[in-house]
Amino acid sequence: MTLAATRSRFPWSSAPFTHPGGGAVDPGLGRVVVGGGVAFLLGRPGLDGLPFGLPLLILGYLALGGAALAVREGHADRSHGAPLGAGVTLGIGVAAVLAAGVVAGPGPDRRVGMLAGGIAVVAGVVEEALFRKVLYDRLLRFGVVVAVGGTAVVFALVHLPAYGVAAMPVDLGAALLLSWQRYASGRWTVPAVTHAVANLLAVT
Repeated sequence: MTLAATRSRFPWSSAPFTHPGGGAVDPGLGRVVVGGGVAFLLGRPGLDGLPFGLPLLILGYLALGGAALAVREGHADRSHGAPLGAGVTLGIGVAAVLAAGVVAGPGPDRRVGMLAGGIAVVAGVVEEALFRKVLYDRLLRFGVVVAVGGTAVVFALVHLPAYGVAAMPVDLGAALLLSWQRYASGRWTVPAVTHAVANLLAVT
């Protein structure tokens, strides 16, 4: 009996399932990446003040991004949403970010250089690869509402150590926007661009 036939007769098999575009998907790898990513983000504030805190932060983001990109999506194919498409969804997200900045008013001058801006962009993209790619895909088996809401709640919670309880409503609102973009566009790269823009505006 072939492997494909075995999976057909025994769908509960723990063998890796097949990616819609071809290739094996290891569900265990996704869980490891999500667990490691959440641990890294929760411990991120502890790097402040360390002698090698900045290099460790950069290496951590690069390692997490590479691991998240290596995980193949098994459930989050285009049939699960994309009612608006990438262009419209991206436009709505970026417009919302810009509008939030206007409503918040001018903040302190935080021009911190190209390095901080680059880290902010990388952090936004990597976090979206973790939450709106890997975690969203794992939760999508329980339905779109769970995938959108679950990724938003986890995203907001892991930012508590860095920004505190007072920022929780803002983080949750931003996370819901990003998760909605993932659903509405069918692509994790759309919220990644929005997140990168928001982070860049926050440090410039």
